[in-house]
Amino acid sequence: MDLHILDHRLRVTSISKSGLVHFTHPLIKLIFLRNRTRCKFFSLTETPENYTVVLDEEGFKELQSSEHLQVEGSIWLPLNVVSNGNASSSSQAVGVTKIAKSVIAPLAQQHVSVFMLSTYQTDFILVREKDLSIVVSTLEEEFNIYKESGGESVPVHCQDVSSSLQKNGKEAIQPTVHPVLIPQNQFCVMSLDPDTLPSIATTLIDVLFYSSSPKEDTPSSPSQDMDCIKFFSFSLIDGYISLVMDTEAQRQFPADLLFTSSSGELWRMVRIGGQPLGFDECGIVAQISQPLADGDISAYYISTFSFDHALVPEEDIVSVTDMLQHQRKEPATT
Repeated sequence: MDLHILDHRLRVTSISKSGLVHFTHPLIKLIFLRNRTRCKFFSLTETPENYTVVLDEEGFKELQSSEHLQVEGSIWLPLNVVSNGNASSSSQAVGVTKIAKSVIAPLAQQHVSVFMLSTYQTDFILVREKDLSIVVSTLEEEFNIYKESGGESVPVHCQDVSSSLQKNGKEAIQPTVHPVLIPQNQFCVMSLDPDTLPSIATTLIDVLFYSSSPKEDTPSSPSQDMDCIKFFSFSLIDGYISLVMDTEAQRQFPADLLFTSSSGELWRMVRIGGQPLGFDECGIVAQISQPLADGDISAYYISTFSFDHALVPEEDIVSVTDMLQHQRKEPATT
């Protein structure tokens, strides 16, 4: 298999719910007027707490510094697994499940923090630029590693990556087993022809910027009675659009413009974290993806500024819940 280090240098940011009004114009520009920005990697995810925006350096220039904008200090590089010449989402089990043992677990063992962004098309594994040498040395036995630059894929070997670090020598630390919340929403993972994006502009703007009720305007913590959760994700990456939304939001869009897999599968969410997770703890993704891989259960995985989110097929939610209960001493909330 091949592992590609994509030609993007990314920032991970968070916009507060109360501060969204200050960023509506640049966000609309990044979503709909991509010819007026040089941004090639843009992802916006709304959760009950905030809006997580992941974007390249060109896109980041559009966001003005503000008390309402939090910026994680690192530069992140997106990795993508390719097998048989196709993006990793081509095999039978989709999403993070296929790369759990080959990528996620080895990086966790080497104390490399990852930020996951699954889309309709593929899965992006974001790693800090400063950790690249450890990533390459950890994965080069399993993968042919290429760095994309100027449209070309150049082979990369451990000795090509400048760093005084090789394998991370830290002692293994037992990761924290974080609580999970399983809301009742059913989710869809969909795509859209970029040429038809103007056709859904008003609906998308309404869902993203105007759909919160007063109750939802207050940041909520994962509580026992949170039956449904506010979650909407839009990504425009290298010309491909991906949308993740619940079925209630989906009903607001024209059915003939959004497309999903032929099975039209519905997904359920597992939200990971009782308190904001931060960016330095390692093994959070592995904690969820490894048992899913053992059970051959497909999963999309979307990290955000505060919490992580796994989407699993609705028909597997009972077995996933049982698995998570077994992993934890107290039952998961369903």
